[in-house]
Amino acid sequence: MRARDVMTPDVVSVNPDMPVREIARVLLEKRISAVPVVDERGAPVGMVSEGDLVGRGEAEREARRDWWLALLAEGDALNADFLASISPGRRTAREVMTMPVVAVSEDTDIAEIARLLAAHRIKRVPVLHDERMVGIVSRANLLCALAEKEAPPTAIQSGGFLAGALAKLDDRFLHHRQSEAPSAPTKSASELSSAGLGASDFRQLVVDFEDRKLQQREEALRIAAEQRRRRVAELIDHHISDQGWRGLLQEAREAAEHGRKEFMLLRFPSQLCSDGGRAINVEEPNWPATLRGEAAEMYLRWEHDLKPRGFHLVARILEFPDGVPGDVGFILAWG
Repeated sequence: MRARDVMTPDVVSVNPDMPVREIARVLLEKRISAVPVVDERGAPVGMVSEGDLVGRGEAEREARRDWWLALLAEGDALNADFLASISPGRRTAREVMTMPVVAVSEDTDIAEIARLLAAHRIKRVPVLHDERMVGIVSRANLLCALAEKEAPPTAIQSGGFLAGALAKLDDRFLHHRQSEAPSAPTKSASELSSAGLGASDFRQLVVDFEDRKLQQREEALRIAAEQRRRRVAELIDHHISDQGWRGLLQEAREAAEHGRKEFMLLRFPSQLCSDGGRAINVEEPNWPATLRGEAAEMYLRWEHDLKPRGFHLVARILEFPDGVPGDVGFILAWG
């Protein structure tokens, strides 16, 4: 079964500038525990859950959390004291949301979705089509799918379903062969002499040659753009497995053993970012919110596993074809 078979298609979402008070009302009115934050194009940029609203880590907020869940379960009206406790100012979704977002495509197998939920300790993933959110898959959706398939209870209790889920996609590039435009027939010196060609004819030959070069360049750009589009589509739905992550860390260790102070974890097209790499290029502090697909997952892996141990992650534009951001590199640094 695929994401499209189990997802909830009618997704409640909010915009980045919605105040947290309004988000709290949405969660209670819709009886949901989290809501995706989407930009003007419909692409998810973050997720706001009840935990993001009440905060984490303090005993009193744990008590508020229990009360919040009770309200959520009973569908009661929002209490004014609770609103005051979660919103000391005019905070908005962009200030409290969790980012980046781990997302999947409509064709992602539910086994892979289950692995992602377990690996990233999350409860739901948005489903994308042409970079826009078209649905969401939660743990509840997966449980319903398992129930329909009449999976034995031991398969769920033992974790075999999650442990056996492997990434389905190969990380490979699509190659295209550029066809050459037919060259204009050439004439011998004697034919040119007998034809009585003048300088204007020669200038036209130059124009024709430049036109052919322009056409070839436009065709090359079209093919390159199609390759990037396909690559971005692959990376949106290409998820790093635990084994793949361990392999990267082993390569980084070998780099350190050879005296290097950094290692490239991932190279990906800037189009994988929701803003085409602009935030990374100008070093905006919220650049992680623009990450999608494998890049978003790589960032979360670093933030959870490596950042607490002193490793740095640098996002860097590696090239500027035609003056615009090209590929982006994720550099793991320890120097």
